[in-house]
Amino acid sequence: MCHAGLVDGVTWAALTAVLTALGATWTWYAFGHRGPASGLRGAGLTLLPPAAFLTGTLEMFTEIGGSVLDWATSIVLSPVVWAGIVLAGLSVVLFGTSAALRERGRGGAPATKADQPRETRAGRRDGELPAAGQSTGEPLLDDDLSDVEAILKRRGIS
Repeated sequence: MCHAGLVDGVTWAALTAVLTALGATWTWYAFGHRGPASGLRGAGLTLLPPAAFLTGTLEMFTEIGGSVLDWATSIVLSPVVWAGIVLAGLSVVLFGTSAALRERGRGGAPATKADQPRETRAGRRDGELPAAGQSTGEPLLDDDLSDVEAILKRRGIS
C-alpha cells in the first residue's frame, strides 16, 4: 500500500514538472515577444501547477475530471440512463404545458360563482359596454350599486 502511494506521488510530481516546464517556456517566449503584461500572465499561470500539487488540488481536479468522463460515457452507452433522460425531458414538457394552460385560464380549478361575470339589469355582463348605436335608456349601474339604490329609495331619495 505504501508503495502505491509513492508511485502516485511520483506521477503527480512528474505531471506538475511537465506543466511547469511548459508554462516556463511560454513565459520566456511571452516576455521576449509579447511584452511584460503577457509575460507576467504566463508566470502566474506557470505557478498554478506547483501550487495545485503542493495543496493536493491537482489530484482532486483530475478525479473530478475522471468522474465527469465516467458519467458522460455511461450516458452514451446505457439505455437505462437514456430512459432517465427521456423521463426528465417529459417532465419538463409537462411543467411547461401546465404553465401555459394556467396562463390561459384553462385546466385550473373549476370556476366559482364569484369568478364568473355577473349579468346587470341591462342584460350585459360586468364591464361590457353596449353595442355601437345601441342605447338602453338605463344608466350603466352595476348590481353592486343596486343595494345603494334600494336604500336611497326607502329613504325617499331618488
